[in-house]
Amino acid sequence: MRKSLTGVLSLAVLIGTVGATGASAGAATAAEPAVKPSSGSVLGSEASTEDIKDRILAIPGMSLIEEKPYAGYRYFVLNYTQPVDHRRPSKGTFQQRLTLLHKDVSRPTVFFTSGYNVSTNPSRSEPTQIIDGNQVSLEYRFFTPSRPAPADWSKLDIWQAASDQHRVYTALKKIYGKKWLATGGSKGGMTATYFERFYPKDMDGVVAYVAPNDVNDKEDSAYDRFFRNVGTEECRDKLAGVQREALVRRAPLQKKYKEQAAANGWTFNTIGSLDRAYEATVLDYVFAFWQYSLLADCVDIPADAEKATDDDIWNSVDGIVGFSGYADQGLERYTPYYYQAGTQLGSPDIKQPWLGNLSRYGYQPPRNFVPRSIPMKFDRRAMRDVDRWVRHNARRMMYVNGENDPWSAEPFRLGRGAKDSAVYTVPGGNHGARVSGLPEAQRAKATADILRWAGVAPAAVENDPAKAKPLAKFDTRLDQRNGEVERDEATLRP
Repeated sequence: MRKSLTGVLSLAVLIGTVGATGASAGAATAAEPAVKPSSGSVLGSEASTEDIKDRILAIPGMSLIEEKPYAGYRYFVLNYTQPVDHRRPSKGTFQQRLTLLHKDVSRPTVFFTSGYNVSTNPSRSEPTQIIDGNQVSLEYRFFTPSRPAPADWSKLDIWQAASDQHRVYTALKKIYGKKWLATGGSKGGMTATYFERFYPKDMDGVVAYVAPNDVNDKEDSAYDRFFRNVGTEECRDKLAGVQREALVRRAPLQKKYKEQAAANGWTFNTIGSLDRAYEATVLDYVFAFWQYSLLADCVDIPADAEKATDDDIWNSVDGIVGFSGYADQGLERYTPYYYQAGTQLGSPDIKQPWLGNLSRYGYQPPRNFVPRSIPMKFDRRAMRDVDRWVRHNARRMMYVNGENDPWSAEPFRLGRGAKDSAVYTVPGGNHGARVSGLPEAQRAKATADILRWAGVAPAAVENDPAKAKPLAKFDTRLDQRNGEVERDEATLRP
């Protein structure tokens, strides 16, 4: 892997000059905030009337898309001019979308990424609620509209994405001068880890949720062991039964699939055929159940699949996985993820012996989900480098996994070189595992560490971590509870 990467960027002035012309073109009229701006709307303790929006938009390359009202915060949707290639910034730029949930410049800030598109509706990650801080959320490069045109896909890699975060952080740190934490779930947790690996001096702590760590893409036996033991035997048998019947009844259920495709305009040029898309969906069924559901949800699975109707089988698979996911229209949005899975991140290859000879294609590789016009070559050094770095160099890094989440089968682990870091597992947790789902003592310890890393731990918590609690009240509109997972098409993605 690349060495000595943290000193590559000193480009803010150059790129900001390029992006200045785009600032007015991308601007929209800001909505009036629902409440008066907080004290963070001025220069902290300095006597100034400069509004926080003006300070943000004074950053070279930053432009406003819109401001949305939310009581107690200012919420901005923004564009920021980024180089397509951080090694050669003169070779072009693109607009990267981000959001800012502004609390106060006197509060710490959380840097969140999902690793995919950014939501333009206000929300808080769990660390943001815990520390009662600001939150910057960044859209991952190449997810539209944050995609260079034309798209040079060779510039989609984990170092380029980490460098995007580094430039955003460097620009906003001048305004938000308190401590910063990086966070994200799933691919976002991976992204937070890669950011820390390449720019270890930026963040004051990392909280990564349910982040897979596929060190050796060719060795996936951990997933096979996971599926042999997850949940209960009764639940595993029910799921396997539905999956088998979906392949046994391929002909009648594919007739329904063709009707759905015709009605919705689905096509299957990327994956190659409706048959391939149908089987890929069915093979994701068991994985997707444990990713998105809890053991208690097994009550909804048909108990005797052989006696179930075709509609029962169809509805169960469609409800848990979604038959639209492997159509061209479902794949297109996630082309950047599948590209990365097939070039650096890796992806699971699961045997599923209970299917016998019913599978024609097995688990299909990411190459099948990316248009052939986009070249792909796998770099097996990338994840090995990150894994080695985390084991030996982790500082103030926290990993939170779900016991029943398949993506936690290959987790990040800490070695002797790690300091002030931890790995936690939520009992019975799925892909929505949170610190709030940990046993009481672990929950308090993890919460206390997050508060301490952010520099806002109350004296009582400093003296006794068992007293640690989130500083902000839970907000049902802003926050997710333990076990809640955001999803749309549920094809196999972290």
